[in-house]
Amino acid sequence: MRYNKLLNDPIYGLIDLPSGLIFSLIEHRYFQRLRRIKQLGLTDYVYPGALHTRFHHAIGAMHLMKMAVSVLRQKGIEISDEEMEGVMIGILLHDIGHGPFSHALEQKILPFHHETLSMMIMEQLNEEFDGQLTLAIRIFKGEYPKVFLHELISSQLDMDRIDYLKRDSFFTGVHEGVIGHERIISMLNVSDNHLVVEEKGIYSIEKFLVARRLMYWQVYLHKTVLTAEQMLIQTVLRAKEVIQKNLAEVKCAGILGDFLKKRDKEAFGDQREMIENFTQLDDYDVICSLKIWQKSEDKILSYLAGSIMARRLFGIEMSNEEISDERKRQIGTKLEKKFGFDFPNEHLIISGSETNTTYSTSKKEIKMMLKTGEIRPLTEISDDIIKEQIITKHYLCYPKDLQ
Repeated sequence: MRYNKLLNDPIYGLIDLPSGLIFSLIEHRYFQRLRRIKQLGLTDYVYPGALHTRFHHAIGAMHLMKMAVSVLRQKGIEISDEEMEGVMIGILLHDIGHGPFSHALEQKILPFHHETLSMMIMEQLNEEFDGQLTLAIRIFKGEYPKVFLHELISSQLDMDRIDYLKRDSFFTGVHEGVIGHERIISMLNVSDNHLVVEEKGIYSIEKFLVARRLMYWQVYLHKTVLTAEQMLIQTVLRAKEVIQKNLAEVKCAGILGDFLKKRDKEAFGDQREMIENFTQLDDYDVICSLKIWQKSEDKILSYLAGSIMARRLFGIEMSNEEISDERKRQIGTKLEKKFGFDFPNEHLIISGSETNTTYSTSKKEIKMMLKTGEIRPLTEISDDIIKEQIITKHYLCYPKDLQ
């Protein structure tokens, strides 16, 4: 008889890892790769404790899912053991398609969004496990009749968001992100096949949404984190450019170089081969490559890689207005004088914008169950505290000594 395993998590304490299929998936090399992918990219350049991984997050989200299903069962919602296992597998594998440095290098190494890759990997695992993931995949895709199970995986109030707010707040030390996960989960219910929150949980939901907004501006979109990650993106793009145009010899760690050589989706071969290669990539391949690139013959690549490794980060200008072309030209002129050679400015003058909103009414709204049993959208009963307010910030990054 195989006993369940216990994992001591710093957020929730002891987490029960059930034996059988779920434990076999956790032990699989595809899932174990998540130990080598940081949850928050280069956020540790600002918050040194932010070194937790996608592995931690996936296990934590699965634990919350088990709690949520147990709560719903106690309230009379019919969820079979097979459905419980399926939804737990769905949340466990929801981020398995993340590449090195998570969102920071999204679609820069492989031209697919991580959710698309997660689905591809789940389908391949389903073949390997003789169809045992079929139910989990249907729930993950939103194709299963019990819609609320999918909403526990992906919605404006899902186990993914609850865990990453708790976990990221803990490891960064940013207490503004602290939320009461037990209170939120205990208020969940189901009405008309959709996930709802009981009315007495409204203040916990408002706190959850405000915490998420604060974490975005204070952590995820912190200006220094933004600068570091934009520099990393430009470094990888420059390496890809140099390799594809044969401007200089560029050595890479592991299999990274094979990915940077490819120009389009068709070049990656069949799906099975692509996944097998992709799941060999992790943060360490990029870090080792950065160390190599510091001594590259290409001056731009060398400068960018060396700056990241030594944490010589670019300066950044933030504005509510779009950065003017004239301002970019001014910086470009200074760069030309400083470096004394011709180079493509786009790798050293980085501009763009980031958008965030506390709550989206364009997506399926969080539904509240009133004491009368009536179901109403959150925005109709939150006393105007929660509303859609889209905030856009524009940025311009460039070498700090030009400021």
